[in-house]
Amino acid sequence: MMRPARVIIQCLLFAGLSAAALLVPGRVAAKTNVIFVLTDDQGHWALNANGDDDCRSLVTPNLARLARRGMRFSHAVACSPVCSASRATWLTGRIPSKTGVQDYLRFEETHGERVKSYIKGQPTLSQALADHGYTVGLCGKWHLGDDARPQAGFSYWSTGPPYGPYRDPLFWKNGKRYRREGYRTDLIGDDALEFIEQNRSNPFFLFLSFYAPHTPLKYQPEKYRAPYRDSTFDCFPDLPVHPFHMRELNGRVNGTLANFSNRHSKLSYAALVTGLDHNLGRVLKKLDELELRQDTLIVFASDHGYHSGHKGIWGKGNSTLPFNLYERSIRIPLIWSHPGRIPAGRTSAALVSSYDFLPTLFDYLKLTPPADSGRVGRSYRRLLAEGQGAWEDAAFFEYAYVRGVRTQRWKYVERTSEWPSELFDLQQDPDENRNLIDDPRHAESLAELRRRLHGFFERAGAPPISEWKTTTSQLLPVYK
Repeated sequence: MMRPARVIIQCLLFAGLSAAALLVPGRVAAKTNVIFVLTDDQGHWALNANGDDDCRSLVTPNLARLARRGMRFSHAVACSPVCSASRATWLTGRIPSKTGVQDYLRFEETHGERVKSYIKGQPTLSQALADHGYTVGLCGKWHLGDDARPQAGFSYWSTGPPYGPYRDPLFWKNGKRYRREGYRTDLIGDDALEFIEQNRSNPFFLFLSFYAPHTPLKYQPEKYRAPYRDSTFDCFPDLPVHPFHMRELNGRVNGTLANFSNRHSKLSYAALVTGLDHNLGRVLKKLDELELRQDTLIVFASDHGYHSGHKGIWGKGNSTLPFNLYERSIRIPLIWSHPGRIPAGRTSAALVSSYDFLPTLFDYLKLTPPADSGRVGRSYRRLLAEGQGAWEDAAFFEYAYVRGVRTQRWKYVERTSEWPSELFDLQQDPDENRNLIDDPRHAESLAELRRRLHGFFERAGAPPISEWKTTTSQLLPVYK
């Protein structure tokens, strides 16, 4: 019979060896699969998962299930309110001033004569996970340049142009270009199931990147539209058009203006959300069938927020002139779910950002992150484990000539001299209708917010905003 002391010593030695193994770079010590689900243009309000700000009109049972089995961040934000700039931050942990991707990429910048990879040579979470022994797959939108070719550690690559129809879309899949019959969201779901099946015995990282609910709003299968035939769409406000709403985009009439007070647009946006929710459900079912759910971390987020009539805007940060950092442009849904590892049913109001994702993920997996002095984010793993903990009361964001800082009470938005800056008291004015920038009663708070904003971007190595080169182009802007 083994003595108790010897049993204890052997258990401690085994635990020590296991912990050490988890920290060894270049190997996967424990089989923790990761599925990172990123949607496009889905506001923090655009789901129905029992959150305080949720849209009760939407049909999203699988997102509700994911939230019940995980932890939700009610005040998560994206560092940028436009697609490519935000996606680069999610994958690198760098802010747009450091990635160089300051705006969305036009169609011709993603393939063709001008094509290049806009994050080539930058440390990415996907390449780092591949280096740690994960099989890394992309199913869905890339929108970071050179979209037709696998890159950044991905060995499974199924994507398409960043824009285009949902019906019978063009795909680039593992080096082949072809048009596929069907609905784009469902086809991405098909690819996700294929990837999971192929890698059921190997640790994998799946970047499941839905185009939905981004425009176009022209087509969704009837099964996704049917739940909304009698909907009143209470969470799609009918308000006067915001005075800053952009009337033209790239020399043409801004098509998003046609979406105001338009039942078709509301129904289409809702159906796009329900379509991605359905395919999330297919992924959850596949994991259960393969008995992989306990071994798989799922993180659900959107690249940035969205207005669907809110504040008289249909769109995001680039839908107004000057560009905006309103709450519905930057706030996003964020859910972490891993049964048995992350306590279920919790909600945190911590101001976590997209630039915090990479350090948190690697801390959670107990893997060495890619070396990079250009990252500014921090790990919030303790929040996932304990539901609470110390966290800075501030998040920062930028888009072209506008930067901002948000605390639980205040938001300060700073623009170059030709545009107005803004100060909002979010406790008293959550819809950001009263600009207090010139109110002397808040001069002290304003000075402190300016100090924090400037200090953050200085630490990040970003040029001063005064050096921004004024441009009306939607191509990648540059500093002087």
